[in-house]
Amino acid sequence: MTDSNDFDVARREVLLRRVGHEILLQSGDSTSRVLPVEKTGSNEYQLRFENAFTFQPEALVSTTQRLLAKDPLAVDYIVNVINCADTTVAYAYAVSANKKDDIVACIGRKQPTACYMINIQFKPAGVMTAKSGLLAGSIAVAAFAGFVFFRLHKPRKVLTGSPGVAEMSPTPALPDNPHTELFTLGAMLFDAGARKLTVNEQSVDLTKTEARVLRIFALSPNEIIERSRLQKEIWEDDGVIVGRSLDMFISKLRKKLEADPAVRIVVIRGKGYKLEIS
Repeated sequence: MTDSNDFDVARREVLLRRVGHEILLQSGDSTSRVLPVEKTGSNEYQLRFENAFTFQPEALVSTTQRLLAKDPLAVDYIVNVINCADTTVAYAYAVSANKKDDIVACIGRKQPTACYMINIQFKPAGVMTAKSGLLAGSIAVAAFAGFVFFRLHKPRKVLTGSPGVAEMSPTPALPDNPHTELFTLGAMLFDAGARKLTVNEQSVDLTKTEARVLRIFALSPNEIIERSRLQKEIWEDDGVIVGRSLDMFISKLRKKLEADPAVRIVVIRGKGYKLEIS
């Protein structure tokens, strides 16, 4: 690599290659190359590919958001998908630290197979107007005041039969953001909202419970998920926890994941399960 003396910048280039890799997998291409990342400006990069490919806009948005979230410098950026033949823009979107400022259009319109280049322009670090600086300071003060008020007035829930013992509030649920409902699992694309697995343009439908179980795994790939946690999150809201039901759904999911041998659910004896993605 050149012009990558800073560790975070070098790490960004590796993340960009990962973006290209997953885009090709989603297109059904697991063999052709992602060409070397080219730095076209101080905060601009270009991804190029050996072969033509197709892409789903929502999958591209989800992939860049998920992977570039690991880059501390990638706060705001614009993505342009360029046609190699005439350098016209085939698709574009903008991602911002403030999700309300995201600009994402044409979701659900699959793009034709063609030669594409992907240009990503990052907002320079440290760029802030005086007005936004004052606003940030005001927000920080307001947030601190709100935190103090919340701590002073937050009601406590007392456990039944244990007077004076406060119960910790439950972990908040993940927000229903459509961009967080798409996951790349090896060569497969998992749409948790639509409850579908897609590989090589072939879709496999999932039941509501199968999708909920797989979503928990997809949020923590290659990590052990305790059996008790799965049972609690999937069935406790219904008031009933059935031990064998989990085993049944895990077995069904394993069969539906067989389309990609690199993805499998394994049993970690005495602990739980793990979604292994090699």
